[in-house]
Order: sequence, then C-alpha cells, then structure tokens
Amino acid sequence: MNVPPVPATVFLVDDDVSVLRAIARLVRSAGWKVAAFHSPQDFLDRQDPDAPGCLVLDVTMPGLNGLELQQALAHAGNYLPIIFLTGTGDIPTSVRAMKSGAVDFLSKPCRDEELLGAIQYALAKDQQFRQQQAQERALAELLATLTPREHEVMLRVVAGKLNKQIAADLGTVEQTIKVHRARVMEKLGVTSVADLVRLSERAGARIKQSHSAYDRIAPRSNTGGHSGVVT
Repeated sequence: MNVPPVPATVFLVDDDVSVLRAIARLVRSAGWKVAAFHSPQDFLDRQDPDAPGCLVLDVTMPGLNGLELQQALAHAGNYLPIIFLTGTGDIPTSVRAMKSGAVDFLSKPCRDEELLGAIQYALAKDQQFRQQQAQERALAELLATLTPREHEVMLRVVAGKLNKQIAADLGTVEQTIKVHRARVMEKLGVTSVADLVRLSERAGARIKQSHSAYDRIAPRSNTGGHSGVVT
C-alpha cells in the first residue's frame, strides 16, 4: 500500500505575537501549512524532526536566540532549511547565519513576495534533500541484502577485476565467483557491469564499508507530530 507523502509545513518562530500572526496569515494565503511558535525552545519541544518543510526564524529572542536554535538543530542532525527574518540583523550576524547553512537572511519589514519566494525555494530545497535521503536509504537496504562474500566480489567487480582474478584473490574457483557475481547483479537490480559501477558511484563511501555496517542502517520512522500555537 502506498503511503501518501506528508505535506510540507512552514514553521514560524518569533517572540512578537503580532508579527507571528501576520506571517502565518500570509503563508496560509499562499496555500502552505503553518505551525507557529513563540520561542525557539517551544519549537524544539514540539517540532517533529522528520516533518518536511522549512523554518522562518527571528534572530533576537529571549533565552535561546535564532542562531543558537540553528546550531541546536544542526547538532541534532536536523537540516530543516532556515530563513532568518529579523529587524535587528547586522552583517556579521547574517554572514554567520549563511555560513551555517541558512537559505536566506531577510530584514523586517520585507516585501511579501520576497518572503514567499524565499519560502518556496526553501521548501524545494528540503524536498530535494529528503528525496536524496530516501534514495540513499533505499540503496543502503539493497546493499544490506548482500552476503559478506557477495560484497567482496562486488567490490572487485567494480574495480575492474576479471572473474579469474577475483577467484585468486578470494581463494576459490572461477565458477563460484560467477555464481556470486550473478547473485549480486540480481539483488541490486542491475544487468551489466556498467550499471553496477554507476550504482557504486551513487553509493560513494558506503559501498566500501564492511557489510556489517549496512545492517545498522534502517529507514527513519515518521513518529510524533507538531502543533501550531498561533491561530
């Protein structure tokens, strides 16, 4: 059964309630789902890290500020695209935010079209990142179906070695290597060595790791949820 994709959410964090409500109305008018929070800590306590979307974030707030929230998310492995929207930003602050991965840094007040354009870009970036993650997990799952010996054979095949050479490396006969090679191709869903090489290039360093490492890789589950505070 196909599971429908989770809709993207524009998360808003600002301690100014009037600003928060105004931005929430604007974002909803553009057709996006909104979840608004009064403080960075409130966001950290409530937001589902697996929820797709982007974050529109003020910089200067009591307690945890916007830059500190950005650092906390990165430390937790949450790479939600961030748009800073602030009335007190300066060049050093904006440079620091952008170097840490922010999508944009806008000054209050900004034009509605400017903010909506930044949000659209951030949502597209998040979707692309999550698609890439899904592809990597699917590839890791395929690699995890290989036995340790099949993994060894695969590494030598993509390195350009012939069956006879691989048999000598592994201390077995050529016919056995042919069997392992055929099973590798079948499990990974490829029909040629060229396809196998392309798959290995997509896998990058992962394909060179030990087989036991793949057993520890599992798809991330989508648990928990979030709730907006401002209506």
